[in-house]
This record gives sequence, C-alpha cells and structure tokens, in this order.
Amino acid sequence: MKSFRSEIENPEVEQDILELEKKIRLYKEGKVDEERFRSLRLARGVYGQRQPGVQMIRIKLPYGKMTVRQLRRIAQVSDTYSTGKLHITTRQDLQIHYVSLDVTPQLWAELEKDEVTLREACGNTVRNVTGSPLAGVDPEEPFDITPYAHAFFSYFLRNPVCQEMGRKFKVSFSSSEADDGFSFMHDLGFIPKILDGERGFKIMIGGGLGAQPSPALVAYEFLPADQIIPFAEAVLRIFDRHGERNKRFKARFKFLLKQLGLEEIFRLIEAEKLALPYQSYPIDLALEASPTMPEAYKIPEVQVSDEVAYHRWRQTNVVTQKQAGFVAVQLKVPLGDFTTETARALADLVAQYAGDDIRLSINQGIVLRYVKPAALPYLYQEFKRLGLAEAGFGSTADITACPGTDTCNLAISNSTTISEVFEEIVQREYPELLDNQDLVIKISGCMNACGQHSIAAIGFHGSSLKIKDQVAPALQVLLGGGRIGNGQAAFAEKVIKIPSRRGPDALRILLNDYEAEAEDGEYFHAYFRRQGKAYFYQLLKPVVEAPLKPEEFIDWGKIEEFLPEIGVGECAGVVIDLVSTLLYETEEKLAWAREAIIKEAFADSIYHSYAAFVQGAKAMLVAEGINTNTQAGIIQDVDLLLTRKEELKLETNFASLVYQIKTQTPGPDFAKAYLHQAQTFYELLTSQRSTFKQA
Repeated sequence: MKSFRSEIENPEVEQDILELEKKIRLYKEGKVDEERFRSLRLARGVYGQRQPGVQMIRIKLPYGKMTVRQLRRIAQVSDTYSTGKLHITTRQDLQIHYVSLDVTPQLWAELEKDEVTLREACGNTVRNVTGSPLAGVDPEEPFDITPYAHAFFSYFLRNPVCQEMGRKFKVSFSSSEADDGFSFMHDLGFIPKILDGERGFKIMIGGGLGAQPSPALVAYEFLPADQIIPFAEAVLRIFDRHGERNKRFKARFKFLLKQLGLEEIFRLIEAEKLALPYQSYPIDLALEASPTMPEAYKIPEVQVSDEVAYHRWRQTNVVTQKQAGFVAVQLKVPLGDFTTETARALADLVAQYAGDDIRLSINQGIVLRYVKPAALPYLYQEFKRLGLAEAGFGSTADITACPGTDTCNLAISNSTTISEVFEEIVQREYPELLDNQDLVIKISGCMNACGQHSIAAIGFHGSSLKIKDQVAPALQVLLGGGRIGNGQAAFAEKVIKIPSRRGPDALRILLNDYEAEAEDGEYFHAYFRRQGKAYFYQLLKPVVEAPLKPEEFIDWGKIEEFLPEIGVGECAGVVIDLVSTLLYETEEKLAWAREAIIKEAFADSIYHSYAAFVQGAKAMLVAEGINTNTQAGIIQDVDLLLTRKEELKLETNFASLVYQIKTQTPGPDFAKAYLHQAQTFYELLTSQRSTFKQA
C-alpha cells in the first residue's frame, strides 16, 4: 500500500493514517488478532457492513457542520472510493458504503486535505458531538452553542482518556430549552443558560436509548461554561476506570450511573479533580462569528410553477433567523440519502446564495443558513430539481430511519422501504400533519435504536414472528415518546408486535384514532398516557389476528422469503484479548507516554502511563485465567495475585502505585516519574512472563 507521509501536513493526522495502514498490513499478514484489529479500525471510522468484503466509512462532522469545500471533498471521495452516494445519520455524520479496506488510509488522507476526519466516528470513544442545526441563528437561543460544541469535540479528539473505553459515549448540545439536541437521551447533554449575566449550561447525565432506554438525570441546573470540559473529563475518567468491559449490553454509562448512583458519581468526580489538566477551561468564542458570505449577487427571476406547493414548503421548511434580513432553509432528505451529483449542485447553490455553513440535522436533513428571503423562489425551483423540495421538515411526514437490513449487520428487518411507504401515506392521506412537529415517526431495523424509535410518538423496530415452521418479518410498535423540553422527555412504550406488511394498516389506525379522540392541543405522548397502553393494544390487536398470506413472509423491498439473519455487530463491542497482544499494546502506550512528554503534554503522558499499567496488569490476569470486567477490578485483582507470586514484587501495592494518577497534579516531574514506574512494571512483566500459567 502507498505511504501518505508527503500528503499530510498535520503530524497527528499523518500518524493516525500511517498507523491504520500499518495495522491493515499486519492484519492481512496474520500478525494482528482480528478482534483487536476491529477495535482499531472502528476508532478510525471503518465499520464492517452486512455485505462481506466491504466497509462502511463514517465521516465525523462535529455538530453536523460542513463548509462548501468540505462537502465537495466528501463528494469527490465517495466518487473515487465508493458508489457516489452519501447517507446522513441521526448523529449528524455522513456515511459512505461499499469501500474496500485496502483504500481506507488513502480515502482518509484525501478527506484530511479539507480537515475532515474519520477519527473516533465509531468505536469505544466519544462519538460525534451533536448540536442544534440552528445554533447561532435560533431566535430562542440564549447564546450560540457552536463554539462550545466545537471546543468539546476538539478537546476530546485523540484524548487518551477516551480512546479505549468499555463502550461508546454520546454528547449533545441543544440551542435552547426546546432541547432539539435531545439532551435527555445522551451520556452528557448540554442546554444553554444565562445566570446573573454569566453563560453556562444545564447538564443532563446518563441518558441512553438502545434496548433499555433510560432518561438522563440532572447533574447541574447551571454549570459555568468554563467548567463543562473539566467536568466532562472527570466523568470520562470515571467511566473508563469503573465501566463494564465484558458484558457489552451493560457497558454504557447509564448502567454505571444506575449501579453507583448520582451521589457516588459526584464523589468520584471530586476525587478526580486534582488529576485534571484544567480546573477551568475558557472557550474560544471565535466560532460565533458569521460565516463567509457570497459576494453581492443577482438573484435570477423565476416564476414558481406551483404557488401552493411553494408556500406550503416555505411555511414548513423556512425559519426566520435572529439575524435581521436572513432565513434558514431546512431541506428534507428522504432516508438521509443523496447522491454526490446532488451534493455538488447543493454546494454550488450555497456558495452563491447562502452562508458557508452547512449543517446536517439530527432528523437526517440539511440546513442552509444566512439565505436572503428574496432568493427563496429561485432556490425552491433548484431544490425541486434536486429532489430536495418536499414540505414538512421535522413533521410526521419526515420519518427518521436507520439503514436497516440494507447494510447493517445487526438489523433484523427492513426499515427503509417501509419508511418510504409511510411517508407517502402521510403526504397523500394526512396532509394536515405536514405542520405537526410533535407526532413524529421513527424506525429502526432492530432494537438498538439507531433510528431513535424509543423517543418517537409512533416508533417501530425490526423484529420477527414465528408462525409454525415459517418466520415472518415483523415490527415492534412503540408509542408515546416525545421531547418535552429543558431535558425532559417521554419514552415510547412497547405495545404490540405486528407483521411488517401490515405496518401501513397500523399507522392509519393510529393516526385516525388520534385525530378522532385526542383533545384540542393534546400532544400524542400525553394522549397515549391518558388512554393507556391497554387501549392501544386492543386498538391494534385486529392487525395481528388475521392469518398471514404468503406475500407477508417477504420483507419490504425484498423478493425472497424472509430469513432473520443477524451478522456480528460492530457497535464497539468488547474484544477478545490475547496476552501477547496486550503486552504489545502496553509497549505502544508507553511509547505514546514518552512522545507526550517530548511535546510537553504531561496530562496525556500520565494517562498513557496509567493505561499501560492497566493493560499490562490485564495481560497478567488473562494469562492466569482471571476474568475481570473493569479497570478498577483489574487493579484490585492484580494486588491479590501478587500476594501469590513471589517473583513479581513491587515497591508498594499495585493500587497505590497506579492510583497516584488521582493524587498528583499533572506536571513534568510526576509525568516522568510515573512513566518510569510504568516502564519498570512492564519490564518486570515481560521478564517473568514464563511464570504465567498460560504463557
């Protein structure tokens, strides 16, 4: 494979890409264990597809922001290395599919020419930081959260604290109390506040979706803005040390919070403060500046062909900005899918008629900002030509859906074709719902909630039904979810499982019932709870009772009979470790600690040394056949083991040695001493490896 050393200006990026290239080579030579290689490539945005031999590439776009140059670069990369298609995710990333593993280093190098990264888009890391797509232009916002979201992204990118956690960690920034960033379903969610003239945030902690959704708790009603990054780093250190690592479905932060309780989490946070590199981290507000605007331009005169459709679109898709004389245009992108040809045409329109600040939305759309109202008729015609002029952005007709069985290993049944069917039903039969931003529909291909079905008014996730000796594709129906605001939400409840082919019947029954029985102004989540789960079960029960016809054993978008084939999931699952691999990685971490000292990044060096201690200790325990599922447990169990192994004598007990990280202020003297101690421990391990039971 080609070396990219001459193509990359940023040395950290260069090292990342060369490391990926090297590990691909070692993996193909059989020198790197497959599970360990999976962990590395996931943290570099390279994700296995349902189809063998190809990868999905996830492009990390903090708070969904792109410039025109970046969008053009991504389109060029998709054309060169993929199929010329792009997919917007519910975390404001872009994905491209069907990419050969061998070309991923070159693909990444091409993206980095315009500062677009893959780093930590997947894996057991801090995932893409999401944010309101209207941040900076929202008339309701106390202040622009963009600089704060960007600072969070920048600070934790490549940060050693969050590279190999037990599970992924998700963060959001909402622009106002409307909470359009969904703080209630994140590990950390930030809602902007101003108290006595000072900027800060209400902080929600420990939320999550998945098979067991949990609402976030209030950590702070108000935390000054300069404290959010130190607080988050303390939380991540605790999660890294105490979080579950073996049982993948119990490894999210929400389970640690439930296990320990909020009071104990705060006690552990307090104990971490001395070790933090910053007690205060002021945020650079430069990103609050207005984006680059096109030079004076003449707007082409057009005659809108359908005035009714145009005014409907303008009513549902255009938002007046807080900046006088400008509007934001919200483009509905069905299923979040669009082509590179569309991307280039859109980039050209932005360059001529909008601010150079494109935002992807959490509901898989695109938001253009700083548009002059006079340009809307022309832009509408152009959007219509591109297939991006559907009315009803964020409404009942704007259905969120994950890719499902099209590409995902974990999906059970189709989530894309049925979404298109549902949207057509709403648009044709219930046009009044194009104004309804409460009654939202979300669909996932499985229970893991990438389509966010747990927070939908009407949610579905893929499943199956066994009928004698046949299996039919099915949908689990969940009802009553919704955003309430200021960190509060209602989570959808499972009601009934129905054959997938009868999804349209169920949808019509639910919409007709709501229209007929709901009180004036009653939101769907309130209506659901007033009527009760049993009411809706009885309402939908007739959908299930009729015998299935032969065609109902075929899933949407398919021609062959349904088989519930689930592949090996790659959502940052826990990996299987070998002693030799663990020791090799210990040596790597020691090397990173030395490099960080040279760069005078002393806090980073200290954490790399800490990770080397833990990784080496884990190698010892694995060799002895001792299974431990947290870093804290590893540290504890090594001390118990050392009491039995005379040849492995340390100056003090292992816990005291390792936990110096909590008792020392980060600085050059401690960083060097701690590295020396970690190096000595590693050398002792390797010299005595023959004494391990399974060496």
